[in-house]
Amino acid sequence: MVNRMILANVLHRPVRTAVSILAVAIEVVMVMMVVGLTSGLVQESAKRVEGVGADLLVQPPGASFLFGLTQAPMPLKIGEKLAQVPHVMYVAPSLFQFHTTGGLNLIYGIDLRSFNQVTGGFVYHGGGPFTGPYDVLVDDWYAKANHVKVGQKLSLLNHDFRVAGIVEHGKGARLFIPLETAEDLSGARDKASIFFVRCTDPAYTNQVVDAIHQLLPKHQILSVKEYMSLMTSNNLPALNAFVTAMIAIALGIGFLVIFLSMYTTITERTREIGILKSLGASKGYIINIILREASLLALIGIGLGWLGAIIGRRVFLGAFPTLSIDLTVGWALRAALLALAGSLVGAFYPSLRAAQLDPVDALAYE
Repeated sequence: MVNRMILANVLHRPVRTAVSILAVAIEVVMVMMVVGLTSGLVQESAKRVEGVGADLLVQPPGASFLFGLTQAPMPLKIGEKLAQVPHVMYVAPSLFQFHTTGGLNLIYGIDLRSFNQVTGGFVYHGGGPFTGPYDVLVDDWYAKANHVKVGQKLSLLNHDFRVAGIVEHGKGARLFIPLETAEDLSGARDKASIFFVRCTDPAYTNQVVDAIHQLLPKHQILSVKEYMSLMTSNNLPALNAFVTAMIAIALGIGFLVIFLSMYTTITERTREIGILKSLGASKGYIINIILREASLLALIGIGLGWLGAIIGRRVFLGAFPTLSIDLTVGWALRAALLALAGSLVGAFYPSLRAAQLDPVDALAYE
């Protein structure tokens, strides 16, 4: 009987019901998409660095683990010293350059021979290695997103570059230029922003870290495993604050819409509530009905929100192939719990107000 009453109430005002469900769905989509986008970008960036194949990353003193923020590159001669450390097999220097036209991109200036030694070499989807100082290699995701073809001209760092090759994604950056060219454009001759170090065996990583610390006591040396552990939104205060703010906004939307929906429902059904109370319905019974109706709306909204997040991910990735959106079951459940909790909190005051109505006054309400 109660379930029929709740269903009838929901169907009685289809527009208001639809708006309430949509608000909850938007709340779920916002939480999942914002978290998925931020964590996906961070994790994808970390995986690309891991994909270089190095065991260690050597950076200047005080460098951030966020690549490209360091303004004090190291002398290339340090690479010669690193190569002499026991159990070091290969050392590849790289000089970072930021390109902001048409989006924010980190460009690796690389010595192709040493970079190939560390990474095992690029897999070319088209074209080939550098043949001139103003050649550029782009990964396949960048090429797809920007409709780039081999031989095409790209304007980077205020210069025209020729696309020499399109390579498989996952080896650090999406754009690569010759190290000498990066040095010329930045004015940092014989400098490197980072040295990728590959050990003879990953088991020697800790020993090599200790040896490099003795050789370069002020420099920052990170194992790739340590770097991966740092690349989370919790270690990025601004990003973490952004995610928290977006979740709070989403919760506010869901709370307010459910609150207004339930409050309006109580106002419109004051007479019906009076009839229930005159027939002996307790305060707990009235509160139970209102909260169950809010829960039904929330559950339908959660289901639509999950579906909307999946569709939204496909749409975003179709429009922006270089994006990475990580939709996890864990955050899907968190979003659902947050939406359900917000809906119940939003419905609690209206349900309490309904339960406190005087039966005589409610029956006389027009």
